[in-house]
Amino acid sequence: MRLLNIAVVSTSLVAALLAQAPPSSTLKVGDTAPDFTLPSTDGGDMHLADYIGKSTVVLAFFPAAFTGG
Repeated sequence: MRLLNIAVVSTSLVAALLAQAPPSSTLKVGDTAPDFTLPSTDGGDMHLADYIGKSTVVLAFFPAAFTGG
């Protein structure tokens, strides 16, 4: 019975998350990206502004990459 309850709650949670609307964006192809900060692999922070005018930045997003799922 406990396993059934966990399955029902999990399914409800997933359904609620999937029902959320994605955030809206006014960015279009070719627009300059707004400044942002992300954690780096060495424990520090990476700031997009640190690279403006110094090098080309390519930002790639891989949803669920390396999650094992």
